Amino acid sequence: MNIMIETQRLILRELTGDDFPALYKVLSDRESMRYYPYVFDEARVKDWISRNIERYHDLGFGLWAVCLKETGELIGDCGLTMQVIDGVIRPEIGYHIRSDCQRQGYAAEAACAVRDWAFERTPFRVLYSYMNSENLPSARTAQAYGCKLVTEYEDGDNGRVSVYSLARKQAAQT
Repeated sequence: MNIMIETQRLILRELTGDDFPALYKVLSDRESMRYYPYVFDEARVKDWISRNIERYHDLGFGLWAVCLKETGELIGDCGLTMQVIDGVIRPEIGYHIRSDCQRQGYAAEAACAVRDWAFERTPFRVLYSYMNSENLPSARTAQAYGCKLVTEYEDGDNGRVSVYSLARKQAAQT
């Protein structure tokens, strides 16, 4: 099953090995990844793509390529993964957008599409996003797709972490 989600300006689709150069520009960029524990080298980007391809096969979802509808250009990734958040495995909407494409609403647009896809096609009753507490742009994206701050905790890799969540029933009311 090949996932493809369209929004007004974007297409979200499964990552492939051919996406390496464009995704490397996103994940190796210090500005884009300033709140992440590290920037990615080539091996980490290749592993990132491989792990998501495995997720598509094993789970039916993962992080998807975020592409501009008008040109097809890959500008980031966004999708659903299972993450350990404060010691519990939870479904998380994550997103990374190339620094020159940030502050244009692409992450929020992609995250809203992933939220809708997840609530329509998975049994998850609550979705999460988590980030370093200083990552205010990521927190604004979580809020843009309907999340509220639910907790904060200390994490060895990420420092102080903020956790946002949205319940299916809350999403249905918006």
